[in-house]
Amino acid sequence: MIHAVVTGHSRGLGHALAAGLLARGARVLGLARHTQPGLLATYPEQHRQVAMDMADTAALAAWLAGPELQQWLAGADTVVLINNAGVVQPMGAPGRQGSQAIAQAVAVNVAAPLMLSDALVQASRGCADRRIAHISSGAGRNPYPGWSVYCATKAALDMHARAAVLDAVAGLRVASVAPGVIDTAMQADIRATPEADFPLRARFDALQREGQLATPADVAERLLDHLLSPAFGADPVVDLRTL
Repeated sequence: MIHAVVTGHSRGLGHALAAGLLARGARVLGLARHTQPGLLATYPEQHRQVAMDMADTAALAAWLAGPELQQWLAGADTVVLINNAGVVQPMGAPGRQGSQAIAQAVAVNVAAPLMLSDALVQASRGCADRRIAHISSGAGRNPYPGWSVYCATKAALDMHARAAVLDAVAGLRVASVAPGVIDTAMQADIRATPEADFPLRARFDALQREGQLATPADVAERLLDHLLSPAFGADPVVDLRTL
């Protein structure tokens, strides 16, 4: 039995990943600011949700200090963590970003995934098959104007995966996966950003206009196929579009 934890499960790619795991018979614990009633109604025996703002580092630490995570993972043959929750803001050059927005981005995009990864490994010590997938981005591997914060936080996930693999923790596989450009609310946020803050906005406008955005369901299916395959973790940094 697969026991999974998915962050940001209430919409977009996170929702598709949670739904895909549930359809494959996994038990899925979702962590997000908002609940997803549809998943609860469809999978009442397999699914549990915890309202949690990944930007609230203190609240996340308090929850991780409790027994719920370990209880959820107990008895699993395979333990899965998908660090999906992320924010693209603040966009803009340094001097236009704002300290509070930067702190929130680092909390959601970096602190929360690293905290959850550490806690999951500790809470699942009896499991011989543990898999952690960070949802990264091509922005973590290529610089873009206006995205210095987003690029830096996604690069942090890539480096965490690379270093964690070197630790050779028994039964643990880790990879940071760039899923490609997906038709989600984040993309709408990007297209609504003034070009003064994101000079490459026209490129993303064209992707949407020309129908080149992948659907969350299609990306989730391919990502889960990789995550649950023997090949997962062989390369700590991968791009889903090249697999």
